[in-house]
Formats: sequence, C-alpha cells, structure tokens
Amino acid sequence: MLFRASKETGNMRAVHSSFRSSAFLVAAILLGSMLLQPEADAIPAFARKYGLPCSACHEAWPKLNNFGQTFKDNGYQLGNDRDAPIWQQPTYWPIALRMTPNWHREGADHMAVYDPATDSIINQGITTHGFDLSGMDMLTAGTLAKNISFLLVPSADNEGAFHFESASVRFSNLLKTSWLNAKVGKFELDNMVSEKRIMTLSNNGGLFQLYHFLPAGDYQASGDPNFVGFGLGDNQLGVEVSGHSKNDYTRYSVAVLSSNDGNVNLPTSRGYDTYLTFSQAFNAGSMGLQRVGAYAYVGQAPTIFLTDGVNVIPGAGTGNEKFYRTGFFGMWYLKKLDFTTMFMHGSESAYLYSGTPAGQTLPLGAQAPKWNGGWVETHYTVNPQLIILQRYEVIRMSQQGNSANASNYGDMDSLTFGYRYYPFMTSRAGFAFHNEYSRVRQRGTSPIPGLDLTTSSVFLGFDFIF
Repeated sequence: MLFRASKETGNMRAVHSSFRSSAFLVAAILLGSMLLQPEADAIPAFARKYGLPCSACHEAWPKLNNFGQTFKDNGYQLGNDRDAPIWQQPTYWPIALRMTPNWHREGADHMAVYDPATDSIINQGITTHGFDLSGMDMLTAGTLAKNISFLLVPSADNEGAFHFESASVRFSNLLKTSWLNAKVGKFELDNMVSEKRIMTLSNNGGLFQLYHFLPAGDYQASGDPNFVGFGLGDNQLGVEVSGHSKNDYTRYSVAVLSSNDGNVNLPTSRGYDTYLTFSQAFNAGSMGLQRVGAYAYVGQAPTIFLTDGVNVIPGAGTGNEKFYRTGFFGMWYLKKLDFTTMFMHGSESAYLYSGTPAGQTLPLGAQAPKWNGGWVETHYTVNPQLIILQRYEVIRMSQQGNSANASNYGDMDSLTFGYRYYPFMTSRAGFAFHNEYSRVRQRGTSPIPGLDLTTSSVFLGFDFIF
C-alpha cells in the first residue's frame, strides 16, 4: 500500500498546509524543554573521583573548556591510576541527577480560535504561564576497564515517562593511538556546538532551531506517525569512529547511523545515514583557544510504507529518498567574551517534502526545498559565578518545496538572551539561577493565512545537578 499526502486544492490546501506547519512549530516549542530537557555531560562524579574542581572541565556548567573536551575525547580518562573503575574514595558516587524547577510564560500570536458567539474562527493571541518542572536526567559515565568507557543516561519527561537518552560504549586508543577510537550505541553526534550542553533552557531557546528545521509545509512535519523526523541535535543509534591529536586541537569523526533519528525497534526502514566532522583549533595567545570546523550529514527516509492490509508494518518502509545538512562553524574567544558562529545549508527530496511515494508523479509545483541558516551566540563571563548569554538565529529559504509559495514562506528568526548565576559549584553539586527570554518568528505560517507566527518564552529556573 502506498502512502501519500491527501489531495487538497485551492485555499483549503493552503489553510491546511499552514495549520500543519504552525501546529508542528508550536508543539515542538511547547514540548521542547518539557520533554527534551537537554542531557548534560556535566557529571559531578568526575570531579569527586579525580579531586578536581568543576571549573577544570567547564567554563560555565554545562559548557566544556578544551580540557573538558579532551577528557571526554579520551574516554573519560586522565591517564592516571584513578581511571580504574575499582578506584574509590568516600566522596565518590558515580551518578548525577539534573532537574530544573521553573516558572515560565509562553505566548503565541495569530492563532486560530473558535468563537462560539459568532460561530466562526477568529485571530487571537494565546498566553499561558505558571510554575512547572523540566524533565529529569540520571547521568552515569566512566570506565569499565582501561580504554573502555561508557555513558548511560536514563531520562524522563516532566510526567515521569522514561526513555534512554544515551547508552553507549567507547573503545579508546585502538592500536595504541588517539587517532583511532570507536563508539557504539545511542550517542550525541560529534557536534562541537553541542545541543546537549546548550546554555539556554526555555521552550523557544532550549534548542538550536537550525538543527531541527524543516521547511514550512513539509509533509514530515505533518504529524504522520510513519515519519520519525530528524534533528541534527538528536542522539542517534549507530557506530562512530573518531580520532584526535594528543592536545585535542585536531579532531575528526565518521559515523554510520540507522535512519530512524535515534528511535528504537527499527520503526522506519533498513536505511543508514552518514555523519562526518572535522575541526582544527589554534592558540591565539592571551585571547584564548580558537576553533573552526566543518560537518556533513547525509540521510534518507522512506516514502512508501508496506501494510498488513490495515496497519503499517514497522521497519518495512521502502522508496528511500535523501536529505542532507552541511556547513561549518567557528568558536572564537576574546578573553572573557566568546562567540560561536554557525552556518548550515540544507536540502531534501521533493518526494519527502510533498509526501509522495518514490517513483510516483510529483504534485504540480513540487520541488526539492533548499535553505541556508546560521547563528551567532555570545557568552560574556563576568566572573566564575555569572555568565551573560545571547543567541540570534536566522533561516532563509533559497528554494521553496512548492513553487507556488512566497519566496520568504517559512523564513525564521530567533532571538534568545539571558544570564546564569551560580551561587556555588562544588564537586558534590551544582546550582544555577537561570533567567531567559526567547522569541521565534516564522513567516507566513500562522493558522490565519498570510500572517506570520510569533512565539515567545520567559523562563526563570533553578537548575541543579547532584
């Protein structure tokens, strides 16, 4: 049985397409921090085990410095006797717990709301606010034996439903060289600009919009359960081969991943994706360590779904069509001020965009969507207890998936700013008072045809890890 998008015409198709796009965007933003509390590699157990302050690995929790990145790339090893898993001390506890009680306000303008007084749909803004909880992470990591390490992160949403955010084993220094390491399981992609150590937490700002962007009107954003989606910031299932110089200035990775966005039980097809990264750091003296890099993700997703006559057979998707994301980044330091620059070019098959089975005739006007995006994120470390942060993201369509769409349909702008204040940070626990504002605008995607959709978040949280 072939699965295709429903045939709609005229204004009704435009309204439905706009509503699907905006509903997906609003749902993703509202569920973002509630369900996908970022996993953090900040594990106080490491500080306790090695007798080091947390600042040895972190510029500001959870952001890693180069020493912390090197420790991670070495398989959570320092090369001394304390690496052994049998080494203990009275203060050592190998598990960390992270959660963020918070108050937040969410707003969205130009929403379609039913008015019983006039028996019609009206244009109205919606605002909600109140006290809430984030999800919770249980983090444990370390060595199983020399050069064999692990990371396990059972994670729950704010209603207590658990899943495995990460579960991987890493084999370090194969053939006795740091240039050959292997990791298998579910793990974060080797993104130097890590969404799992993101410094922002609100529903709008707690993710990189660019990592999860799909063009407005994309069938994969329609909510159909057969499409598992894709996010460059999502943890994936597969195997990764990586290597680095002794000082970690030069790094590379090659990963082969199941084409299911990290979902278990092989829900989509028998396809595989590939992710490649390379980065180079250089020391600029008193200014700090600078790093530049490039990345490319080439993936595929099914467009035809076999059924038993009624239900889709899990994992039996065929007619795979390709998509890709590629770009480069820079991490720049000017003493207390650092900023990250990111660029991405993305595209996908017209069959994926329109929900058309491979080999079938495309709808009139359907074409492969293409877009470019990027961001600049700045951090100013006033002192070890206070960091001020800001990020501005921009995404622009260079080719629409439907030639009838306006050239700027789905273009996105996102602004986030705030600060984190750390009253204390010890080898036993960490605590941050986090204030943030974030706003996202996407062109033409309101349920009210022809209007932009703007959502905003205000977040006041108490972020703690123990």
